[in-house]
Amino acid sequence: MAWSIADVARMSGVTSRTLRHYDEIGLLPPAGIGSNGHRYYEEAGLLRLQQILLMRELGVGLREIRAVLDSQVDQVAVLREHHQRLLAERNRLETLARTVGRTIAELEEGKDNTDMKKINRPENLFEGFEHSDEHEAEARERWPEHWEQSQQAVATMTAEDTERWQREATAQMIRMAEFMVAGTPVADPAVQAEVDVHYQGVCRFWTPNAAAYKGLARTYIDDPQFRANFDKIAEGLAAYQCDAMTVYAEARLS
Repeated sequence: MAWSIADVARMSGVTSRTLRHYDEIGLLPPAGIGSNGHRYYEEAGLLRLQQILLMRELGVGLREIRAVLDSQVDQVAVLREHHQRLLAERNRLETLARTVGRTIAELEEGKDNTDMKKINRPENLFEGFEHSDEHEAEARERWPEHWEQSQQAVATMTAEDTERWQREATAQMIRMAEFMVAGTPVADPAVQAEVDVHYQGVCRFWTPNAAAYKGLARTYIDDPQFRANFDKIAEGLAAYQCDAMTVYAEARLS
């Protein structure tokens, strides 16, 4: 049985553009191309795509994935290894969740601004860090070198580094929400100084130019998970953050 590229995109959640990209770089060639020019995939291709997605979840680069898949002999053994790594990642995320919980408790304990009553409790602040596959695929396609650079930077982070970064990210998002609630214009120097904090944080992983930083800003409102998690803190925060980042990019990065 063969499935069209549209079928595979629907089943896997991977965009058709990403599947075409995987074909172009030799990572996931289709079983054949129909008279209509559409790519078609068979069961072996679906199994290969599953392994690609598993290794992407684990932060492996595309070139490394191709090398692993092209050299592997025992698919079950490879999948068993992925399974063990996923279980280890689950344990790491559970630890990270406890860390974020402590951060939230500390930040809420220190609140004394009465305007903060308009901002929702950020219990689920970091749900959005589990990005959709479509967003990840687009980032890899648009800025492949930067994406690989960021993945390498994440891989070198210790548990203490991760905890500190999560605390800083939490505090930064809440400060932006406070500016928005107070009605501060996005071009205000204080807001732009906070955006600079955000930009410097991004630069720990990759260094976006003006276009890339504005593209990142757009994902905060275009990606449903990003937008939902910003707006859990304060409704409209995703758009406010996007506008502030756009002003910063045009003024500081152009």
